[in-house]
Amino acid sequence: MYLTYADVLRPQTKQNGRLYDLFLVLVGSVLVALTAQIAFELPGGVPITGQTFGVLLVGALLGRKRGTAAMLAYLAQGAIGLPVFANGAAGAHVFAGPTGGYLAGFVIAAALVGWLAERGWDRRVLTTIIAMLLGNIVIYAAGVPWLKQVLAADWSQALQWGLTPFLVGDVIKIALAAVLLPLGWRLLGK
Repeated sequence: MYLTYADVLRPQTKQNGRLYDLFLVLVGSVLVALTAQIAFELPGGVPITGQTFGVLLVGALLGRKRGTAAMLAYLAQGAIGLPVFANGAAGAHVFAGPTGGYLAGFVIAAALVGWLAERGWDRRVLTTIIAMLLGNIVIYAAGVPWLKQVLAADWSQALQWGLTPFLVGDVIKIALAAVLLPLGWRLLGK
């Protein structure tokens, strides 16, 4: 089992460690909220955002448990009315809309990428790419069927509105993570 970035930088005392974990969960949720505000509207109600990059990065940096907790905190913040979702959207009703499946997928994706990071997948370019790709697949596997159902669309429309426009951006986000995460480990090693 490898350490995550969060583990390497963890304070040594138990009390400070718990506060540290809470701090990381809150910072992770805020990071996702900030990346959600980088948004461009598209037909079908699912905007292009920086959110998936934030979700997967938080999972890799914090690990499975803290990454999952950060996503649950993010969703709770939005559910209670904080404007954390794309374009400042808020409220429990967002979960019933076109993006609801993607939001649910964030929790699973952060957990998966965090679990892979705990096994050292964020230390090399190729395995980072694979981890981020798997995280994206999880998000789409939850989001596209939900979008299809909410919009009463056929599969072709659901893929056109909920997958295809995002692929180029996903390649860029994955490439960025594949550079930053292994580079960070090299810098921490020194």
